Amino acid sequence: MSARPAPAADQEALRLAFAAPLDRARAEGRPLDRISLRDHIRDVEIGAFQAERGVTQRIRFDIVAEVTPEPEAVAGDDVDGILSYDTLIDAIGLELAAERLNLLETLAERIAARVLTHDRAARVFVRIEKLDRGPHVLGVEIVRSRASAAALPSEDDTPRPRVLLLAPEQQDDPDLPPLLDRLAADPIPTILIASPDFPTPDAIHPLAARRIALLALEQAAWRLAAQDPRCIVVDSRTEIDWSLRQGGLTVWAPSRIVLDATQGPVDVAATTLAQWFAAEFDAVELVATTPLEGARHAASLAAI
Repeated sequence: MSARPAPAADQEALRLAFAAPLDRARAEGRPLDRISLRDHIRDVEIGAFQAERGVTQRIRFDIVAEVTPEPEAVAGDDVDGILSYDTLIDAIGLELAAERLNLLETLAERIAARVLTHDRAARVFVRIEKLDRGPHVLGVEIVRSRASAAALPSEDDTPRPRVLLLAPEQQDDPDLPPLLDRLAADPIPTILIASPDFPTPDAIHPLAARRIALLALEQAAWRLAAQDPRCIVVDSRTEIDWSLRQGGLTVWAPSRIVLDATQGPVDVAATTLAQWFAAEFDAVELVATTPLEGARHAASLAAI
């Protein structure tokens, strides 16, 4: 995927970011100090095409960070007073571990934002390239300043949810409407996970079988939502964060988050996914209407 062309000033800044120091000095007069990470290669699962899912490819990272000088830290040989090279490496590792992404542009934006959270970082240049997509190198380059960087998502103000796993027979239970009434009135937001009430077709290939199982869960989610307009189906972390802040009832359609997770569950049975989701979103409790290890068991919906 290609990004929109950068303004001329940014294009020149990008060219100079990876140029020799003398070239930068001639162009900028008195440029800021810079630290750099070059030719950092990682095996990454990334890409918008189906052929890029389930496989890794070599991605090369180059980062240059402009830093505000700190003469006392340098003179005192104090590593805690400078922007360390580890800051650049850690920014890559943390963003790769956060979730699977489709776009290099998104990854570059997040890495830049993370580097710019450091007090000494004034501006950062990020180049990311795919090395295995053909007889060429595909990549993006961005430059971001502290003022222009995208804000990193904060989890501090996101409410912790209750996760409720509904068995198929419970989804038609007469006690379901009054249960939804109670949950909607509760200040703790609820994430509902609906188990499918039909068998899924067999598939020889494990990736196909996994997708079929996830689609069955999504069908169950939409079936539950059709029973009550307060049950809103969501499939992304951004939507879940927003929904939790709004309160009320959220029905999870799991495919997108599970497939994009860097450490997602291999088993995508409803019970396993409920446990994984509860841990991933730091749920206050996991309630199951069928027996589930580590969760509170409700014999009937009226008992919840």
